[in-house]
Amino acid sequence: MSKRILAAACAAATALALSACSSPTQSGSGSDAAKDGTLAVMASFYPLKYLTEKVGGQHVSVTSLTPDGAEPHDLELSPKMVDALSSSDAVVYLAGFQSAVDEAIEQQGPKTVIDVSSAAQLIDAGADANHPAEEEEGEEAQSGHDHEGHEGHDHEGHDHDMTADPHFWLDPVRMAQAATLVGDKLAEADSAHADEYKANAQALAQEMNALRNTLVEKTSSCSVTTFVTAHTAFGYLADRAHLTQVGISGLDPDSSPSQARLAEIAQIAKDQGVTTIFTEALIDPKVAQTLADDLGIETAVLDPIESQTDASKDYAATMNDNINALTKALNCQ
Repeated sequence: MSKRILAAACAAATALALSACSSPTQSGSGSDAAKDGTLAVMASFYPLKYLTEKVGGQHVSVTSLTPDGAEPHDLELSPKMVDALSSSDAVVYLAGFQSAVDEAIEQQGPKTVIDVSSAAQLIDAGADANHPAEEEEGEEAQSGHDHEGHEGHDHEGHDHDMTADPHFWLDPVRMAQAATLVGDKLAEADSAHADEYKANAQALAQEMNALRNTLVEKTSSCSVTTFVTAHTAFGYLADRAHLTQVGISGLDPDSSPSQARLAEIAQIAKDQGVTTIFTEALIDPKVAQTLADDLGIETAVLDPIESQTDASKDYAATMNDNINALTKALNCQ
C-alpha cells in the first residue's frame, strides 16, 4: 500500500470514528447550526474550507468533506456525510474535481450551492507548458490513459477524467477571486450578515494579492526557472511566477510515469540546472528520491495544499513555505 493511500485510509478511518461523538458544530447539520445562529457550511476540501472560514468568520461553522491528511482526488463519502449535505445551509465546492461530491450535491440539493469554478478560471490540461498532457508511450500506453487533451485514469473504480487543471488555489490571485464569490454567495444566503461577509472577503482578497506579490517578487530573479514536482499540481503557481513546472506524474497523483518520461525529466533537469526534486507529504517519495539520487541532487517538499497535513500551518503559512522552498531551490536573488 502506498504512503499516500495509507494516509488517506487512516484519515478516513479517524473521521468515521470521531463522527459518532462529534459536537453539534462539528456535525455540520442545519438544525444544529440554528441553535447557535451560525450557518452550517460544508466545504469539499481544505482550501475551500480555509476560504469559507475566513470569509464567514463567526457566522459560519464549516465542515470539510475531505478529512485532514486525506487525498481529495480519491474522496469517497460515507452515507452519513451524504445525508448531512441535505441539512446543511450551504456547500462550497469545485465542480468537476471530486465526482463523489458532485453526485452527492445533485442527490441532496443543499439550500445554497457555491461552485467556485467560475471564479477559479480553470485552464485546460495541456493548454501550455505548465499544464502538459502526457504522451502515450511505454507504460502509460498500457495504463488506459486517454490522451486527447487530458488525462483519464481509472484506479480502483475511481474515474479521474480531468479535462482542466483543478489546482487553482496555488495561485493567490485565483484564491482572491474565489473569496469574493464565496462572500457574495454567503451574503445572499444570510442577508443579516451580508456586510460582514463582503468585508471579510475583501480583506482576504487583499491578503491573497499581497501573497501574490510576495511570490512574484521573490521569484523574479532566479538562476533556475524550471522546477520538478511529484505531480503537476503547480501549474497555476508556475504561470503566476513565470516559472516552468515539470511533473513526474500528471494532474492525478496516482498516475505512474514511464521510464521514457523519467529519462526525459532527467535530461531536462540536467539541461536546466535543476538542483532539487520536489516531493509531497501525501505521495510516496520513492520515485522522486531515486531520480534525485541518480542525478546527484537534493529533494525538498513542495506542498500542493490539497489537504491540511500540519494543523499548526494554514493555507497562507504553507504557501509562504512553498515560496521559500522555491526561492532556495531556484537560487533566487
